[in-house]
Amino acid sequence: MATKSLLARKKLMAKAEEQLKFLSNGIFKDELPTFKDQLEKINDFPLKPKSLEILQLNLGYMCNQVCEHCHVDAGPDRKEIMTKETMQQCLKVIKTTKAHTLDLTGGAPEMNPNFRWFVEEASKLGVKDFIVRSNLTIIRANKKYHDLPEFFKKHNVHVVSSMPHWTKGKTDKQRGSGVFDKSIRALQDLNAIGYGLPDSHLQLDLVYNPSGAFLPSNQEAMEQDFKKALKDDFGIEFNNLFTITNLPISRYLDYLIASDNYEDYMYKLVDAYNPAAVKNVMCRNTLSISWDGWLYDCDFNQMLEMKVESPVQHIRDYNEELLQNRSICVSQHCYGCTAGAGSSCQGSVV
Repeated sequence: MATKSLLARKKLMAKAEEQLKFLSNGIFKDELPTFKDQLEKINDFPLKPKSLEILQLNLGYMCNQVCEHCHVDAGPDRKEIMTKETMQQCLKVIKTTKAHTLDLTGGAPEMNPNFRWFVEEASKLGVKDFIVRSNLTIIRANKKYHDLPEFFKKHNVHVVSSMPHWTKGKTDKQRGSGVFDKSIRALQDLNAIGYGLPDSHLQLDLVYNPSGAFLPSNQEAMEQDFKKALKDDFGIEFNNLFTITNLPISRYLDYLIASDNYEDYMYKLVDAYNPAAVKNVMCRNTLSISWDGWLYDCDFNQMLEMKVESPVQHIRDYNEELLQNRSICVSQHCYGCTAGAGSSCQGSVV
């Protein structure tokens, strides 16, 4: 098991190093300013954390989908899974952290064999906001997942679900044949037990990523379009829509290069850079923990193997005071979080 984990880690590191080098040294018609240059212009380099609010745990890269834009490069063939031992180390941190939100992601976090045990144990610790990022189709993937809505409700889980579009064609194009129909049924299942309804405390939010090489539209306008279409066509209700800019890393970077869109997309990100977004980028209030316990400023840095710049780099050695004094690691992909209205796992930041 240890050998397999080591091999998986080495493969990830090799790909991350290659992609980071490409991001830093890509060939452009005109030289792009570095993200560090932009921060220096507003006297915000090195970028420093604010108060820690969110612990984001990646429970593994295994997923029942293979989405073309996935920055985690997740899929059914991925074997990287957070062990129970690492989960127990995370629980020790949750007991003492000043963070008020626990955010579970993947892959499909529900596919981790210890997912339910961890949710139950973490729930006992009284986390204020307990998020699970679900791709929706996992609820319909197998009978053993059919009761997930009830499980979420029992533990007052805040469900954040991926939904590329309110139409079948655009959704299936990005996420695979049949994804739209399964997602609609899953949303109806969640609505049926109270999720996303106006008078319910059960929170259901959707996440939108553009399917091509362009930036998301205005978040508020898109939310209204989504709400109207899903309500009119399927009777579905939800609370909020979060728009997230695709960052040029992992599978999405591969797509940009293969489609000859990489150079144009990077120019779009740089041209749309908004210094006002720097104030609320998620790396300033979030700490990302990988499936094997390493610490990162965000899950995008996690995919590029850019560990935190701190004497503490693993969950087993966790020290919040030392981590709060670190400088945040930045590179060219950070333009994605500061383009336009900005982008984070909680949507626009401006």
